[in-house]
Amino acid sequence: MKNLTIDIKNALSFLKTDDFDKYKELTKKADSELINKTGKGNDFLGWYDLPERISLKELSEIKDCATDLRKKSDVIVVIGIGGSYLGAKAVIEALSGQFDHLKQRPGNPLILFAGQNLSEDYMVELLEFLNDKKFSLIVISKSGTTTEPAVAFRILKQELEAKIGKKDASSRIIAITDESKGALRSMANQEGYKSFIIDDNIGGRYSVLSPVGLLPIACAGFNIEEILAGARDYMNHSNSAAFNENQVYQYAAIRHVLYNQNKTCEILANFDPRLNFLAEWWKQLYGESEGKENLGIFPASVSFTTDLHSMGQYIQEGLRNIFETVISVEKPKYELTVPKDEDNFDKLNFLVGKHLDYINKMAELGTMIAHVDGRVPNIKITIPQINEYYLGQLIYFFEKACAISGYLLGINPFDQPGVEEYKRNMFALLDKPGFEEETKKIKDRLK
Repeated sequence: MKNLTIDIKNALSFLKTDDFDKYKELTKKADSELINKTGKGNDFLGWYDLPERISLKELSEIKDCATDLRKKSDVIVVIGIGGSYLGAKAVIEALSGQFDHLKQRPGNPLILFAGQNLSEDYMVELLEFLNDKKFSLIVISKSGTTTEPAVAFRILKQELEAKIGKKDASSRIIAITDESKGALRSMANQEGYKSFIIDDNIGGRYSVLSPVGLLPIACAGFNIEEILAGARDYMNHSNSAAFNENQVYQYAAIRHVLYNQNKTCEILANFDPRLNFLAEWWKQLYGESEGKENLGIFPASVSFTTDLHSMGQYIQEGLRNIFETVISVEKPKYELTVPKDEDNFDKLNFLVGKHLDYINKMAELGTMIAHVDGRVPNIKITIPQINEYYLGQLIYFFEKACAISGYLLGINPFDQPGVEEYKRNMFALLDKPGFEEETKKIKDRLK
């Protein structure tokens, strides 16, 4: 099997060779800190060797659980926020047909998500949709007390219990949580829910290759062994390849040279809408890992060619603090050519017989040339096709490159202290017990 590839020549052209070459040793040093667990946040490195460490027994349990839920359910609702849902949703959307949600088939449940927002309308509409459906729940939370998923689980659990009874409901609720502590662990033990463990040393945004991502993906009917095989093969390649062949090192290095030249915003672009949610996962991974201590590259995303008709103008001629990383897919899943039209009113007969993917590739190439000419450095990551194996590679590529990037910045890429700020304010405004002093302060501030 081939590996994903990276082409950085259209970024290197903006740099001095010496600026890039000095990162040969810096990236290797950062990787050694990961391997030897000597860097910041080294108690959250469980993801690093996860693709080969996850046991056959655990995989078998995940697959068996998914098979059972698929038989019982028209709909499976995955409840989680941040890394507890983004990775699974990214993979499921990338692998699904783009109109599969409109043609549900028996034995192939629809995977929906909840607990990723606090919208009252979203929850009411979800409940209305589930009213005449057989549904199951996968609730994902280390603590079980994170507000968004905890509220969603409370509502959906009560709805399920009211519909089929508490005993039967317990067989349709799966908890993915801490091994021994937390509210969700206590509830799972008391109610007899089937459960899977989130290891203490794996943070949410690095958890897609654990049961957090694998169970929902398996419930959607996709091959989780192939995902892990792609991640495992790429892990081994990235651990052995020299700098000139190590795409992880090169990506981390080129990003930081550009950052040091005030390219403070990275735009992840794709030319296939199936990858739109992969970009959302990537944004959380890099934004939450790098954005701290007043440092970090701001991650943004676009879907081309759609966004060329909205964001294209800014990318071409706006503030020159941006660079672009394009995920390119060599081979589409299907084939379709442009037919001939005798009237040729649209003047497109010059495209007769050409594959839509060929036209898309020319749009991709033309866009890259235009943006480079507009002084936007361009990095191109190519995967042979969108399937489980290459998504596994891409996930591990981004995870490891993100960790190395964080070490190059000199920060801990595995914590997220800033996320707690909004929670403290929200709890104070909601008069949560224990926040009385904060409640008084924030309400006085709002007078």
